[in-house]
Amino acid sequence: MIESLLIANRGEIACRIIRTARALGVRTIAVHSDADAGALHVREADQAVAIGGARPADSYLIGDRIIAAARETGAQAIHPGYGFLSENADFAQAVIDAGLIWVGPRPASIRAMGLKDAAKARMIAAGVPVTPGYLGDDQGEARLRAEADAIGYPVLIKAVAGGGGKGMRRVDAAADFAEALASCRREAASAFGDDKVLIEKYILSPRHIEVQVFGDTHGHVVHLFERDCSLQRRHQKVIEEAPAPGMDAATREAVCAAAVRAAQAVDYVGAGTIEFIADASEGLRADRIWFMEMNTRLQVEHPVTEMITGQDLVEWQLRVASGEALPCAQDELAITGHAIEARLYAEDPARGFLPSIGRLDAFDLGSAARVDTGVEQGATITPFYDPMIAKVIAHGATREEARETLADTLDAAIVWPLRSNAGFLVEALDHPAFVAGTLDTGLIAREGEALLPPPLPSEEVLADAAAALAGAQPLAGFRLNAAPRSMATLAVGGERVAVDFTASVRAEPVGRLLVTEGGQTWEVTPWRAAGAAQGGAGDGAILSPMPGRIIAVDVAAGDTVSKGQRLVTLEAMKMEHSLVAPFDGVVAELSATPEGQVTEGALLVRIEAPGGEG
Repeated sequence: MIESLLIANRGEIACRIIRTARALGVRTIAVHSDADAGALHVREADQAVAIGGARPADSYLIGDRIIAAARETGAQAIHPGYGFLSENADFAQAVIDAGLIWVGPRPASIRAMGLKDAAKARMIAAGVPVTPGYLGDDQGEARLRAEADAIGYPVLIKAVAGGGGKGMRRVDAAADFAEALASCRREAASAFGDDKVLIEKYILSPRHIEVQVFGDTHGHVVHLFERDCSLQRRHQKVIEEAPAPGMDAATREAVCAAAVRAAQAVDYVGAGTIEFIADASEGLRADRIWFMEMNTRLQVEHPVTEMITGQDLVEWQLRVASGEALPCAQDELAITGHAIEARLYAEDPARGFLPSIGRLDAFDLGSAARVDTGVEQGATITPFYDPMIAKVIAHGATREEARETLADTLDAAIVWPLRSNAGFLVEALDHPAFVAGTLDTGLIAREGEALLPPPLPSEEVLADAAAALAGAQPLAGFRLNAAPRSMATLAVGGERVAVDFTASVRAEPVGRLLVTEGGQTWEVTPWRAAGAAQGGAGDGAILSPMPGRIIAVDVAAGDTVSKGQRLVTLEAMKMEHSLVAPFDGVVAELSATPEGQVTEGALLVRIEAPGGEG
């Protein structure tokens, strides 16, 4: 067994790897950027090494510094986690060339599956069904448009080197193709340094089914069954589960066997995931499930597989990297119960899921579900990395039992003062289609605002809050006529709310308190006269919703614009965000400049309505 392990990652996956390594008696070394000097994974590791600035490009993406840290600390092996350099074949080879153990697949396997077009060609040769599409070298716009026209709309443009939902655009009509292609290429070049794309048929009733595979250096490859990751927003997974709802034994056998063939075709070693897209218009059928891509690393959603199989996949990784055979043969693996995972993010669903950045003053997820996290109360969510707070995973004897446990856990989640998507996750888990297991990847996009939680607490919760703030306590058994009533005016969620509450026994009043309902946390205080409101889109001021970089300015001062017209494109948290005109008017002020760095709340554009009414 490996004796010392450097983890070339951060956050919850670094903490997750440390947990298993500690149980196996393996010494762990963390690396960290300047922004992560006080992070949880740094404190949990046996040793830590600083590797550079806050931006990933200045720290976690510099392979030479990570290898140097491994040598400096005497680490035997490097575990890449997921993201960053985890699927970088050149880095994997550099680790091996440095005489270190790479806890991952062979570099040749990473390369074979890293480019989607070459991977699909290899899968066709291995007898693995693939989605109809164009994988050619001719990347001219005319050729790509012609191929899309031949396939038939809708189509999906995908970055060949992409992943994580980036570099993907759905195109519903030929007229939209050129703009979508340009946007996809720009995002792909920024995220992956490669703007090459492929075209696929877009499946109208899609389910995202993936199979966990594992190989060792002794020629064994097994699968650990499937996961369903169909609940997605903008191609980013939101809720994952295992096994897939509605998957019968025959279909499972066919899909998992295809996944094993795919892994064997690239001589795979370690943990990997074969991703399939299913046309679920007639349920899950083996003849309507096609290979999409392979992720040559551990997946974010691996805990649901661990929960239904009773296996520790990080332990498997370390044992395989140490040269051991797989811990289990295929016939020793079985499914027990059902598991569902939700990704809890510091983001505001009411503001288009913009990241919420700052200090996490209150954070509590209870103890009913498994929580994989890299933060704790008092930590800071920075603009430099993915804003994930935690993965919350529930297991039950049945799918409904797991769903209820997860929903209850998220319903009571306390996250403050940052906004989170916990309320949105509760709404999604309670949606009839999810409850019935008839979801598809378009569910969130179709439902839209219906999945947004209420903006304010219920009247009952506000009444209890008003009583606490006033120092009133309920008088048990008081039945004479009616309990005395009082009125209070509260400030909650930036709103002024009048509340009627029961006033009985007096106690010491509370000046402020936090209330939680439906996964949302609010601060409630007595109403006081508010100061001047900050400018916002309502008065024509377009403010930066978060720190970021301006990548495009589409207007000039004095231009006439229409409501909904794109004004500025901001790149932040590894995604593009378009800021649009709130009404018809004229660009009265323009502060945004291409490539300019902006802070949260900075004025970018001010629109003046006709007649000078901003």
